[in-house]
Amino acid sequence: MSVSRSVPRALLAVVAALAMMLGLITAAPRAAAAGADATATSTATATVSKGGAENGTRLMDGAALYPRVIRLAHSGRANGRIIASAVTFADGAGVGAVFQSTDRGRSFQRIGSITDPGATKGLCCSTLFELPRRVGKLPAGTLLWSASVGQDAGDSRRMTLPLWASRDHGRTWSKLAQVAVSPNFGGLWEPELTVSRDGRLVLFVSDESQQPTHSQVLAATTSRDGVHWGTLSNVVAADDPELRPGMPMVRRAPNGTYLMSYEICGGTQECRQFLRRSADGVHWGDQSALGSPLTTADGQYFEHAPTISWYPDGTPGGRWLTVGQMLYGSDGQVAKGSGATVLTNRTGGYGPWRSAAAPVRINNPYNNYCPNYSSSLLPMPERGALLEMATGYDSSGTCTTYFATGALPR
Repeated sequence: MSVSRSVPRALLAVVAALAMMLGLITAAPRAAAAGADATATSTATATVSKGGAENGTRLMDGAALYPRVIRLAHSGRANGRIIASAVTFADGAGVGAVFQSTDRGRSFQRIGSITDPGATKGLCCSTLFELPRRVGKLPAGTLLWSASVGQDAGDSRRMTLPLWASRDHGRTWSKLAQVAVSPNFGGLWEPELTVSRDGRLVLFVSDESQQPTHSQVLAATTSRDGVHWGTLSNVVAADDPELRPGMPMVRRAPNGTYLMSYEICGGTQECRQFLRRSADGVHWGDQSALGSPLTTADGQYFEHAPTISWYPDGTPGGRWLTVGQMLYGSDGQVAKGSGATVLTNRTGGYGPWRSAAAPVRINNPYNNYCPNYSSSLLPMPERGALLEMATGYDSSGTCTTYFATGALPR
């Protein structure tokens, strides 16, 4: 959940729900049967309204928010298959929609659905992760999905973080655990998963339950088996109670270290993107330290909902990519290319980043839960391509996901 320029995550879900009731967001059709081709073929046009996609292919009919896309790398004969997920709605409840591509991102088919019982009271901010190694009884290649659940439950809400698993590459899902339950009305937003150096499953989350001491913190918990979880402990908790670190995303570099990207909202930070590092994926240094702001040599940076990715380029640190909702210049104003830019770094995430063209172009994204919000990047170095999934408004006002491939920044 964000303050300042960012729309609060609680409002994201409420606005989406109200929009559905008013007809501004069309509820998604019932899930297609596993294996059925549910690919939408409509493509965005160059003439679009503010917040719409200028190009790309629509992932599905109806609403599709918070897209995530990965490529299987620990799944034997299924390696190379691309799996994507998005939050959609059916029969008044949130649903995790799961898709696959077997043609390297040129088309996607709906293959599965995740229907957590708590999602009748709200669903937001899902994540998708492939286990790189065995954790407990979960073999490498197991897909994991988590999300923020229950934000619309009213004054007595206690948001939860369920964890679901698929052992058939996204077609069927079973619930593993309830990772955390908020102790009060405060939200638990934007879960993110990784595996630590010593083999523990780690879940990160934006935690609002420590108010008024902290408006929001980044917290984490670990598990040896994916079923039994410890208590949440703070990873980033600013001394200024108004600051709100959130939107965590963690990737393990080829040298075995971990890089975390996140935003900090509130105060003077305006939801700017920051980075921090860990040697083991569990210990991240002084929790009161804000981290290192990510910027280009000429002072450009992202605000709101940043994500990161990387690909091997033969160097110990790999080549890094990042995208955020809005691009700002050194003068603090929205920069030219906002909504159509990614940033890249070839020094392990250290030092200045440089700009490159984004595969999906969102027209003039603004401070809102939909346009270019938490886009997802998948590098495909073997074909010199970058796949992106990004959200934008269609001509009827529905917030939905578009995908496209472009040249991989070198």
